[in-house]
Amino acid sequence: MQSQPADQKARIRLLQLGALLLLIAFMTMRPAFSRDGSDTVECLGVALVLLCVAGRMWSILYIGAKKNRELITVGPYSMTRNPLYFFSMLGAAGIGLFVGSLVSALILALLVYLVLVTTAGKEAAHLETLFGERYREYARRTPMFWPKPSLFREADDVAFSPAALKRTFLDGLLFIAALPAIELVEVVKETDFVPIFFALF
Repeated sequence: MQSQPADQKARIRLLQLGALLLLIAFMTMRPAFSRDGSDTVECLGVALVLLCVAGRMWSILYIGAKKNRELITVGPYSMTRNPLYFFSMLGAAGIGLFVGSLVSALILALLVYLVLVTTAGKEAAHLETLFGERYREYARRTPMFWPKPSLFREADDVAFSPAALKRTFLDGLLFIAALPAIELVEVVKETDFVPIFFALF
């Protein structure tokens, strides 16, 4: 029986549900790093979010509209089979750090990792049915998720899809939009309109 590609809509819905539950938790908790003394933690969070957006755009330059049509093994795909997913996890961790909580960063990163590594496993089975031994050889030398920089190989040239690049840029804006949304939540919490039930390191 031929493997089917992963259900992207189900993955997105699961991540959206997780984000909503974490937003509710964030509304009722006090981060260990207060907003007045968390400049370093916040800056690290912003840096990870920006790295996420840049990394996702770098990755989409290579795969663009070629997904499931060509086997891309150069650029970021020479270091990991799923650079888009890896950078998304970094963005999730960055959002958690911007909240001011190391635990939030860990929970967000772990949630995204578990969802995306499951999706990556399903996609790997599908790609093996499409590309056979070529994909198996690629999988043997290239990690599924965590990048291995020593494997990096650049392409001679890259023909990218403007539509895919635009779509990925708009997706990346969601990571960036989370930052002012977190600031807005902080303003609401300062009004004592929402009760604080616990503190989180």
